[in-house]
Amino acid sequence: MMTREHLIHTTAGTELVRMLAGAGNRVFSAEQARGLSPSVGISPGYLPQALHYLARAGWIVPLRKGLYALSGAVAGSLSVHEFEIAMALVQPAAISHWSALSYHGLTEQVPRHIFVLTSARSVPRARGKKKHAEDGYPAGGTIYRFVQVKPERFFGIEDVWVNEARIKITDPERTLLDGLLAPQYCGDISEVLHAFDARGPKLDVDRIIEYALKLDGATVKRLGWILENQGVTPALLARLLMFPIKGYRVLDSTGPRRGPCDARWMIQLNLPGRMTG
Repeated sequence: MMTREHLIHTTAGTELVRMLAGAGNRVFSAEQARGLSPSVGISPGYLPQALHYLARAGWIVPLRKGLYALSGAVAGSLSVHEFEIAMALVQPAAISHWSALSYHGLTEQVPRHIFVLTSARSVPRARGKKKHAEDGYPAGGTIYRFVQVKPERFFGIEDVWVNEARIKITDPERTLLDGLLAPQYCGDISEVLHAFDARGPKLDVDRIIEYALKLDGATVKRLGWILENQGVTPALLARLLMFPIKGYRVLDSTGPRRGPCDARWMIQLNLPGRMTG
């Protein structure tokens, strides 16, 4: 049987890694490795142990059961970007929320986690009885936070290139709306309002209004209040203003129901400095 030292220090293990890299399989499955392993002298039956040794030696990084990424130790290959790993962990997927804010230059903060929007019914979860979805999923030294939505809400996504990988990411307008839906995944509501200011004249008003109308009444009214305070002309806001809604909605969905109410937009301004009582 091939020993760990024999695997790492001779050609078999490293050659398998090089073949995967040469084929462009920077993130690969055990099945893909199995297809190449006989050509480097690793039998299919021994492959799981070989992959285990390669991971311990730092050549590959386990992501989830049966899924791996090449490490930066592979000559001629860049380290796999966290966004590329996110695309492999679940499908469909798009980089979103705070991570997308950062990519689009709408925040000066650097998120500690990678946020991923998905309409998949099942997502990877950390092991352990006390683990919850909110804890995120650790892979390759990074925590991934999956935000699950219904298929009809999986829209507003564009393709970008990051290093050598094609990545799906929410566009700036969808990202801003996600901040209104769930500000806790974008830092907080103050960070979201700052992001609206940062987008400024580059904001595609027609697009963000179309997106909001596909979501819910609370998002529509929050957006209307923000755009009006940014000086957007009333004619453009008419559809938001006429959108039917019953009762007031708080501007910050994570905050208390306190603060003055804007009857025009049916929004309670529960922002720091505005709340009373």
